[in-house]
Amino acid sequence: METNAFNQKLNRYVLDDQIIYTGFSSYDDAEQCAQKKGGTLVEVGFKDGNDNPDICNEANLIEKKLHYYVDAGDEYKFIHSSDPGFRKYADELQKIKAKLLQSPPDERYLANFEIENTEDPIVVLKNNHFESVTSRERSKYLKHARVYEIGVALPKS
Repeated sequence: METNAFNQKLNRYVLDDQIIYTGFSSYDDAEQCAQKKGGTLVEVGFKDGNDNPDICNEANLIEKKLHYYVDAGDEYKFIHSSDPGFRKYADELQKIKAKLLQSPPDERYLANFEIENTEDPIVVLKNNHFESVTSRERSKYLKHARVYEIGVALPKS
């Protein structure tokens, strides 16, 4: 795992004759990285329930200037912390945290570990009702989701 100029953790994948970086916190960050390193923007799909990236254009991230999108069918919706709708669920997250602080110490430690260490939180809705919080990395393994991220492709040297 590398970091970029903004000290973000980036994931590095080697595909055929390319090195692909993902994990950007915004489309602009990916664009700046591509310009700085002389790479190109690509859409990367994680569609098999594993951490196996595939270059694609199914979610049209480049056209829409998005850095992250999850398709888990009509029943589920994943809301990234940078999405405008995320604020609506911030209160729900605070209620969960407050409830955890009132639980026994061993439960509190385990539950807080999960929430406190969720980098780049994702709210998961089921039928438009709050279901859980996860991370970008864990979203690849949930609900048979197809996760799409903006990436920067560089030639393998």
